[in-house]
Amino acid sequence: MPIIDADKARTVFAIKRSKNPGFAGIDNELYFADRTFMLFGDAKHVVGELVKQLSGAQGMH
Repeated sequence: MPIIDADKARTVFAIKRSKNPGFAGIDNELYFADRTFMLFGDAKHVVGELVKQLSGAQGMH
């Protein structure tokens, strides 16, 4: 599996179902970085809605 250097990105979108830590119970430092935006919900649904918003599609509230 490739390693993604997300900590070096200008902007990071992290999608999670909740604010709870993962299985190991350890918080991810990336989630607290100034350039990280947290989006909560099911990843498939969240990404679909984000694509709609960015493409200018109607129907979002």
